[in-house]
Amino acid sequence: MQRRHFMALLGGATAWPLAARAQPSPMKRIGALVIGNVDVPSFLQELREGLSEFGRIDGRDYTIELRSAKGELSRLPELASELVRLKVDVIVALYTPCALAAKAATRDIPIVILSGDPLRTGLVESLSRPGGNVTGLSQMSAEVHGKCVELFRDMLPSARRIGVIANAADPVFVKYLLEQIHRAGEATATEISPVVMIRGPDELEAAVATLVKGKADALIYHSSLPTKRMVELTLAHRLPTATGVRSFAENGGLMSYGADGPALFRYAATFVHKILRGEKPADIPVEQPVKFELVINLKTAKLLGITIPPALLARADDAIE
Repeated sequence: MQRRHFMALLGGATAWPLAARAQPSPMKRIGALVIGNVDVPSFLQELREGLSEFGRIDGRDYTIELRSAKGELSRLPELASELVRLKVDVIVALYTPCALAAKAATRDIPIVILSGDPLRTGLVESLSRPGGNVTGLSQMSAEVHGKCVELFRDMLPSARRIGVIANAADPVFVKYLLEQIHRAGEATATEISPVVMIRGPDELEAAVATLVKGKADALIYHSSLPTKRMVELTLAHRLPTATGVRSFAENGGLMSYGADGPALFRYAATFVHKILRGEKPADIPVEQPVKFELVINLKTAKLLGITIPPALLARADDAIE
């Protein structure tokens, strides 16, 4: 099945007249703050291509200062402060922990976020008028993790218990995440148990083992946790697993459901462009995706002995073989 690339977003046009595109100006510096490296190639490629649509060329009009925590969320405040010391012109923060770290580090440098609910996490005052120095895109991450509960009930009708691994190092967002998962559990008569909170990648192996011992039929994990390590552990334990980022399914995980990441990465360039031409983030509305992707890895399903129901397979935007 071919992946559908269409992404509709609320508000703002994605294209600008040729005359409005960026004019020659001093080299700008764009800071990029990320949790790990799995999404980085796609993130940088789409951001660069999005900026090129506005006439901004990497190496000529701007450079990108990338800082990755390499899965260690505790490093994010230090990395955000480093970007502030470099006096970058704008910071692009990928996922909620990065957005919170960037906001804590500066009230002056504009920040473009791709995060969970910006209102519930206190990143902005409102979606229509964010206030402060933060704008960007809400990925609605908590809601899509809740949707994974429903999808597992469609995929595994006999499943009655779904475990969760949540990132305690992301406390502002994790409360809302668990609310959405438990709400979906109640709606589908699914027990959400065990729920394991961890603070770093070194606790992942024990967390997965706890879910296996607790006889969870499937696992939903907080998407800010390391993708590749989750693939390795869940396959080793033959545990059906889902999360909110596409890279999990692309790297061998069973299923993902969420906004089209590459499309959001590219669309983030619109916000960067507006800021670099002088617009204030306080006046640029935060936008939300209205199209979400279901990705199923059929090779992994076969490995786990799972037959995907035809009705669910028909709903998938991409089936990886």
